[in-house]
Amino acid sequence: MIVLNHEQGSEDWLAARCGVITASRFSDARKKLAKASGDRKAGEPHGDAVRYAWLVAIETIAGQPLDDSFVTYAMRRGRDLEPQARAVYEKRTGAWVDEVSLVLTDDRRFGYSADGFRDDDGLIEVKCPLSAEKIGQVWASPETAHLEYIDQINGGLWITGRKYCDLIVFCPWLAPVGKDLFVKRIHRDEAAIEALESDLIGFMRLVDENLSILRAPAKMSGAAKEPAAAVSA
Repeated sequence: MIVLNHEQGSEDWLAARCGVITASRFSDARKKLAKASGDRKAGEPHGDAVRYAWLVAIETIAGQPLDDSFVTYAMRRGRDLEPQARAVYEKRTGAWVDEVSLVLTDDRRFGYSADGFRDDDGLIEVKCPLSAEKIGQVWASPETAHLEYIDQINGGLWITGRKYCDLIVFCPWLAPVGKDLFVKRIHRDEAAIEALESDLIGFMRLVDENLSILRAPAKMSGAAKEPAAAVSA
């Protein structure tokens, strides 16, 4: 495990993630077709996985990020609110959180942008949704609030080896009713992590196939070749 402490969103952080299969995209990476479509069979990589595999392959060759340089308002708001969320969480739980930035597997093929390590064996994953509907659903259905993020959370537990993750959903707008901070603990599930790891290794093979295609010697098509020189009589 390799732990880096570049500020999230910084140039160094983006560079360190370049060509890395990241936990925020694990759900895309493991997607498979539920049923046959055209000439593709059920169980083959979903279109989202195919697109992401090409992205990772091209980033690996380019040595620069291709999809994280554009920051949406929602992303910027989430990063701005994250320190506040962490502080409120620490105050109300009495926990101490160590800030970390990016955790990589030893081969640097997979990575997890951690929002913090709690104590000796925990993680925190902070979400600051912009959607009022999404925030409302967290409190309306707290038992399922983690499902949208479960691949990312399990991925973080897999890469770090930690035992649990506290999912934090922070919305300062709900402070008047005492619901600005939602916390749900997700314990390590070895079976789920093993299934995730298996799917991700399969995805990594897809990336490697794409890299082989891109690195193979270029062959010019007939139409692209220089026209033969005219021969005079």
